[in-house]
Amino acid sequence: MKVFRGLPNDRARAPCALTIGNFDGVHRGHQALLARVRANASALGLEAAVMTFEPHPREFFAARSGELSRAPSRIANLRDKLGSLASAGIDRVIVEHFNAHFAAMTPEQFTSRVLVEGLHVKWLMVGDDFCYGARRAGTVAMLAEAGRRHGFHVETLQTVMHGEQRISSSAVRTALADGDFAQARALLGHQYAISGHVIHGQKLGRTLGFPTLNLRVAHRPALAGIFVVQVHGLGPHPLPAVASLGVRPTVDDSGRVLLEVHLFDYAKSCYGKLVRVEFLEKIRDEQKYDDLATLSAAIEGDAGHARGYFTRRPGALAATDRI
Repeated sequence: MKVFRGLPNDRARAPCALTIGNFDGVHRGHQALLARVRANASALGLEAAVMTFEPHPREFFAARSGELSRAPSRIANLRDKLGSLASAGIDRVIVEHFNAHFAAMTPEQFTSRVLVEGLHVKWLMVGDDFCYGARRAGTVAMLAEAGRRHGFHVETLQTVMHGEQRISSSAVRTALADGDFAQARALLGHQYAISGHVIHGQKLGRTLGFPTLNLRVAHRPALAGIFVVQVHGLGPHPLPAVASLGVRPTVDDSGRVLLEVHLFDYAKSCYGKLVRVEFLEKIRDEQKYDDLATLSAAIEGDAGHARGYFTRRPGALAATDRI
């Protein structure tokens, strides 16, 4: 799969079947849409392409207004999003920088400059609630009319349901925030996980007797707290662990988000390795403690809870996800 930061240059612009969206989490609704794109691209002899945005448009507008709380939390980082798109058979991903210039495009400019001249779109699929252009003025009807003028076909995908619930990124965020990993799995089609390279931390966990591997989390995640997890990427089988995802209020007042994972009975160096942390159960919310001794006791209790989880479920450790 080819990934472009912005529109491809002339030599890389092959005619394509395209879909457009944020694709946060690449849930089952997204997967149904991507399957249609892949199938039609194959039938028409086109490349299957996705245009997505960085940052999320709502993040951009929240930052511009100074109301960062309006920005949505992130289900997936860009690496995990791209991995999911590759697994769906997509040939080309355009990661468009969402900025003031892009946001100011009229629907007509977006159609001519981006879809026609920039991407050579021949077939386009969007959700039934798709809007585009400045102030979200463009509608699906306008897009279909533009397609007739410019020579590309437009289709829409109706909402995908899970029982009586609409499958959406918002629904996945709610499930993750609630620690409902069974519901998140039903919406995503797989167990929720975060991947990243192991970085050096403050080594405080080692001092407390609970050494951790640390993953940087660049955006506000859709969940926070202490969790039972299993870690992929350090051997042929996943490894049992307990993890903290949050801002570590007892030892750090910077607000930086970090995923810290304590692996059970594992002492090898992991720095620089790419791992995938799969979330199995939420233990509790993050807390601020008065001193390190109290923090250490809490970690010991969390580790005991997680060990008990794996003891009660001997089949829990399964290589269900790949990096």
